[in-house]
Amino acid sequence: MTEQYLTVTALTKYLKRKFEADPYLERVFLTGEISNFRMRPNAHQYFSLKDTQAKISAIMFKGAFNQLKFQPEEGMKVLVIGRISLYEPGGSYQIYIEHMEPDGVGALYQALEKSKQALLKEGLFKDEFKQPLVKYPKRIAVITSPSGAVVRDIITTIKRRYPIVQLVVFPTLVQGDKAADDIVKRIKEVDKIGDFDTMIVGRGGGSIEDLWPFNEERVVRTIFEARTPIVSSVGHETDVTLADLVADVRAATPTAAAELATPVLREEILKIKEKENRLIQGVSHQIQHKKQRYQHLGESFVFKQPKRLYEAFSIQLDTLNRRLEHSLKLEIQEKNKKFLLLEKKLEAQQLSERLSLLNQQMTYLDEALTKNMAQLMSDKKRQLGQTMVSLDLLSPLQTMLRGYSYVTVNDHIIKSIDSVAKDDKISIHLSDGIVEAVVEEVSKEEEK
Repeated sequence: MTEQYLTVTALTKYLKRKFEADPYLERVFLTGEISNFRMRPNAHQYFSLKDTQAKISAIMFKGAFNQLKFQPEEGMKVLVIGRISLYEPGGSYQIYIEHMEPDGVGALYQALEKSKQALLKEGLFKDEFKQPLVKYPKRIAVITSPSGAVVRDIITTIKRRYPIVQLVVFPTLVQGDKAADDIVKRIKEVDKIGDFDTMIVGRGGGSIEDLWPFNEERVVRTIFEARTPIVSSVGHETDVTLADLVADVRAATPTAAAELATPVLREEILKIKEKENRLIQGVSHQIQHKKQRYQHLGESFVFKQPKRLYEAFSIQLDTLNRRLEHSLKLEIQEKNKKFLLLEKKLEAQQLSERLSLLNQQMTYLDEALTKNMAQLMSDKKRQLGQTMVSLDLLSPLQTMLRGYSYVTVNDHIIKSIDSVAKDDKISIHLSDGIVEAVVEEVSKEEEK
């Protein structure tokens, strides 16, 4: 009969499964007062939630607790979201809190989450729609309250980093019922002007109610539709509004927004100087390289010994001439051999008529050979003449035949008056000889 009895552990496990299987207990929204709260630094928090008639144990793990934007206190009325489960060792049920906020702003948080999800589905927060910031802006529009630390921080930072930019402040309401309409009006005004490179929209920190204008859908859509790149700096680093999500760039602070919108002028000038130095070095290197090539070409044998220019062609011409003579001799010898052979055959046959015919053929072939040899020699001489004329046209000596000459001192060509002095002995090279002379005077021709 003892099989009908459950252990306490079995019953507790059964009840826990019931709790966890119930879909209504998986995500529960509760409101109540904090009770038995004792702050445990860097640890899970254990306390109770109660109203006038009941109380429930609560636990909030360290990760979720560290994300809270307020400090829970004993007796504070809060709104919590969590799941209900059974704690087996104590046999008591409790709520595991995932999110908690002070009562009174819960409706705003729910409205914010609803708007965020709707805009997220439309794709307004996608990176593909975000515009890059202009690296070197000429004009920046600042949409914020004209008073307060925000506008002062932005102006001070931009003037320190990039003083050459023109900064225009558009005074705007950033808090209250009329703030959203005013923000939309200012963004459209700047976008309509059209000559601003960057737009900074921001305000200081505050509660969710204070920041609410930047969560309004009309503000979000206006930022999304703006053609001018927008930097959003709303609230503190932990505050994230829908304007921050839709803006092209989000900055944690007004100072950070100013830094994102402008480069540091001194650093950019240094970069330009570095590029200028590299350019100068590169051009200097090219000039030096070209100068070395020029000097190398100036020392070439073509200018120092112009005859060497056609020495190779002259040698090649001699070689071709010898080959021609040798070929002609071989051809004549071959013809003579054939002639002697035919002559012997004719003698052996003792045919006078045959001999007479062969003599005629021999005479004809001899005349043809002589004619062909003469034509061949004429063609070769003509080709040789054309080659010599072409070589002669390339010769620097032709230039000298027209009256030009070059002057040397100690076998060095004089290129400048700096290379010769008075009483120096110089050699003037002409086309048909050399004239020796002495320098009487050296004068530099004035530039015209």
